[in-house]
Amino acid sequence: MTSPHPYTRYTAIGDSLTEGLGDPDPAGGHRGWADRLAEILAEHQPGLSYANLAVRGKTAAQIRAEQLAPALELRPDLVTVMAGMNDLVRSGFDAGAVIADIEEMFARLTGSGARVATVTFPDLGKVSPLARRVLPRIVDLNARLRAAAERHGVIVLDVYAHPVTTDPRLWADDRLHASPLGHARIASGMAHTLGLPGHDTWAEPLSVQPPVPMWRAVGAEVRWAVDFLGPWLWRRLRGRSSGDGCSAKRPQPGPVTQQSAA
Repeated sequence: MTSPHPYTRYTAIGDSLTEGLGDPDPAGGHRGWADRLAEILAEHQPGLSYANLAVRGKTAAQIRAEQLAPALELRPDLVTVMAGMNDLVRSGFDAGAVIADIEEMFARLTGSGARVATVTFPDLGKVSPLARRVLPRIVDLNARLRAAAERHGVIVLDVYAHPVTTDPRLWADDRLHASPLGHARIASGMAHTLGLPGHDTWAEPLSVQPPVPMWRAVGAEVRWAVDFLGPWLWRRLRGRSSGDGCSAKRPQPGPVTQQSAA
């Protein structure tokens, strides 16, 4: 059977979403959309090797400084780049500086001969009301990201354009990371963007759910603030990052092990 794609060496770089937070694996680690995409690619290319250099909490500048050179050394023929989320929520956000770092990654990776793919950002304010203030940043950064991608021949999975990407069921309890279902949708969307068959329904809406009673919605907001928002703010006040002391989970390319389709 003819493979629907030519890729044999896939490397993912990025932050916590690419690392896979919100999508636990049976071994106690994190699976995530990049792992799931690698599994899809390996279905048609059993010899595929896969490396994931992403580390939670990293800004675009840190991803460029810490992951770009190691990625180039692996000589991948496919690279996914997801960067900027940790910049968006910081007080000193500079869209121009963020895109400059991302565009350098695009230029050097495509210049190496790799096919490069990236992802836009969803409207986070529809996931968490406290994130509504960053919507202008998201719209601006997405526009800059699309333009940079076009300049370098990078393909884009435009999640912002699809309402399903803000469905709460696609997000983990912390509202910062995708749920297992969300990671599966991103992987399927990326596979579709890469031209793989069988993934054209990735953006279909989920079934309609009954309205949540007001008392339950308020309780959920309080629990979220205590369990997730408070610790996140405390780290920021101390100048700490969730990625401090963390390293890449798959720094070297290796074969892909197929997991269940959960």
